[in-house]
Amino acid sequence: MKTEAPPQLQKPAKMGARAWAMLLVLCGAIFIEGIDVAMMSVSLPAIREDLGLSTATLSWVMSGYVLGYAGFILLGGRAADLLGRRRMFLFWLVVFLAFSGLGGLASEGWMLILARFITGIAAAFMAPAGLSIITTSIPEGEPRNKAVLIYAGTAAAGFSLGLVVGGLLSAVHWRWVFFAPVFLAAILLVAAIKLIPKDSPAEKQKQKFDIAGALSITAGLVALVYGVVRLEHPSEGLALTIAAFVAAFVLIAVFVVIERRATSPLVRLGILRSAALARANIAAMLFGGAFFGFQFLMVLYLQELRGWSPLETSLALLLTALDAILAPTLTPKLVERFGNSAVILGGMVLAAGSYALFLRVGMDWTYAAMLPTVVGLGTAFALAYGPLTIAATEGIAEEEQGLASGLFYTSWQVGSALGLSAVTAISVAVIGQDTSAQAGLDGFRAALIVPLAAAIIAGIVTAFGLRRRGAVPEPEVVLAG
Repeated sequence: MKTEAPPQLQKPAKMGARAWAMLLVLCGAIFIEGIDVAMMSVSLPAIREDLGLSTATLSWVMSGYVLGYAGFILLGGRAADLLGRRRMFLFWLVVFLAFSGLGGLASEGWMLILARFITGIAAAFMAPAGLSIITTSIPEGEPRNKAVLIYAGTAAAGFSLGLVVGGLLSAVHWRWVFFAPVFLAAILLVAAIKLIPKDSPAEKQKQKFDIAGALSITAGLVALVYGVVRLEHPSEGLALTIAAFVAAFVLIAVFVVIERRATSPLVRLGILRSAALARANIAAMLFGGAFFGFQFLMVLYLQELRGWSPLETSLALLLTALDAILAPTLTPKLVERFGNSAVILGGMVLAAGSYALFLRVGMDWTYAAMLPTVVGLGTAFALAYGPLTIAATEGIAEEEQGLASGLFYTSWQVGSALGLSAVTAISVAVIGQDTSAQAGLDGFRAALIVPLAAAIIAGIVTAFGLRRRGAVPEPEVVLAG
């Protein structure tokens, strides 16, 4: 009688050509989302000059996207589970395409902010749908881990390469920053229709959609991010900022009460009891806040203090895109050899060291002096982001993959918003009314404490996962804890 080989001796499943093609399409979508954010940051001066926008209005061009993305992403993740991952991905890809194009046609500030807000909402539904398509279509274990690492590496590359692409497109005209994603999204849409498999949404299993929970958590997250974003503009008044945080707290508390009583909750609160999932999301929030806070500071340092052009700034940060090469090549081997937690911790330590190297930055620093930090951060991103994505989704039931993805991206986006607001608030507080270059440098140095502290705390959180695992080697890497 033929016996089946033990699971640890079985040959791992491999991805077929169609699965690779599907992964390529989904990577293309997450890449567009990444470059969309990064391109915007280097094109803001040109937008201000062309449309005559005030500083407050200009800042909301960026913040509007973050508000839509972070506010709706948890709803987007659960909608993928309940309404169909393929359906959600395709529909919101069309919305993303349409409103990116409308943003390029905007002639007033409010039109641009509205287009960015809705584009952010579209991304909030697309991102968790795309990730959950991967985690439910590709077998768990080595094939899925590799696919997720490639997907995460592509997203990270978008964040980095978007700065260069944005600089190049802004040199032609800032409107191409909006139009370029339209062409890419249209190509991906055609391919996605053919390649993304149809799923069986939970609605066919007579599951109800938790409308009250969806409304309360979405409103709560929007209020929370709105309050965080307002911290960047202390001159606009403190009362409304406090009111936003109070409203967020009340709405999130209402959401918890609703979910405890709901027969088909939007978020099964029991999923949050997973220590590994909690560690992954906390670490992602801190790491994302550190990275985007530093990137924002770096752009200001190079352009406003050193007088570099947007293109020069973009090229200076190009090597942070090392993750695009390392994430699909080096990171899977390290994860297989040392485990998720160890690789994530290595990324956090490297990130903290890179930020620490920049604390003594001066006005006369050469690019060679900046290079260790730039290369270090690109490598740290490759080590941390993909394994964090695996840790946040692996071991979760298939019917909750969209929820787990939504939780991860919510943590990432809220962390990014917190990081940006914290570095801005500290920098503004230190500079005060002093417009000298030295004051600007002092504000920059003080704000650098935020990404450094966030990376250190994220490393400590990850280290708890390593400690719990002990020294016993595991046959397969599953969670970051």
